[in-house]
Amino acid sequence: MTRSERPTIVDVARAAGVSKGTVSFALNGRPGVAEETRQRILDAARDLGWTPSHQARALSVSRAFAVGLVLAREPELLGADPFFPAFIAGVERTLSDRGQALVLQVVPEAQEEAGYRRLAADGRVDGVFLLDLRVADPRIALLAELGLPAVSIARPEVPSPFPAVLVDDRPGIAAAVGHLVELGHTTIAHVAGPSHFLHGRVRRQAFEQAVKDAGLRPGPVVEADFSAAGGARATREVLVHKPTAIVYANDLMAIAGLSVASELGVVVPAQLSITGFDNTDLAAYVSPPLTTVRTDPYLWGRAAADALLASIEGGTVDDVPVPAAQLVVRASTSPMLPAV
Repeated sequence: MTRSERPTIVDVARAAGVSKGTVSFALNGRPGVAEETRQRILDAARDLGWTPSHQARALSVSRAFAVGLVLAREPELLGADPFFPAFIAGVERTLSDRGQALVLQVVPEAQEEAGYRRLAADGRVDGVFLLDLRVADPRIALLAELGLPAVSIARPEVPSPFPAVLVDDRPGIAAAVGHLVELGHTTIAHVAGPSHFLHGRVRRQAFEQAVKDAGLRPGPVVEADFSAAGGARATREVLVHKPTAIVYANDLMAIAGLSVASELGVVVPAQLSITGFDNTDLAAYVSPPLTTVRTDPYLWGRAAADALLASIEGGTVDDVPVPAAQLVVRASTSPMLPAV
């Protein structure tokens, strides 16, 4: 092989001392190859400077070697919400290790169904991720109709033939409420996410149940849109009711709430305790640092990508458990100071 020639899979097989078929299995992450052999093949491919021809791979097995993610969100919201970059980073890490690509479409909600139909009709992807599950989510039936493998983030409330990454927000919200109750708070409000999103509704229901379990009267609940601006508006509305604590459905809204409280002269945490959800990087650096609930969207992305690729390969894939969310206590919560 001269320096001008591009190395082929045959060259990799010869260098590793295995068959061409074994190389194909190893490079595509398929089972049946011993780990020592797989590593020898990967080392040979690296030493030769071999890179896959995706066009040849796709033609040989009628595959796109790409998966899709359709997001019906405003682009500016995606840029502000740290969840999506972390989740996509986890997905990309797994896909790059397996020679796969991610096709991302950000569309208006009215064009979401058309986005999935285009991906399926054009053969651009072999499967898709389902984020932002809806109440009575119609996309489950749509993807079953299209015959596209899928993995959902959380188990939908409607029957689904697809595996799910078993994200459960309820323990995290319950832990936040329990923490505030232990601090002596009795009037606890909630700034909720959109009720048409399943995780927005689940977090609200978890809040209401936790307050009830603590023997407290329900505090005010105001629905917002997970954005900072929405969180600020909701905070102003909630503070009219003079709660001693507010549980927010995400960190972005909680950080906006800290700003509003400061603007209105409400001292956090002496006069008002605040909790968030997600444990974003910024949460530890606002003033005061935010008590919040730690989740791991990067891990979810990796788990979802592994499950989706296994489904595409035709295997039976079970739901994927992930570690439970954990409360991270910082300085935005404290016992109430006695009235003077």
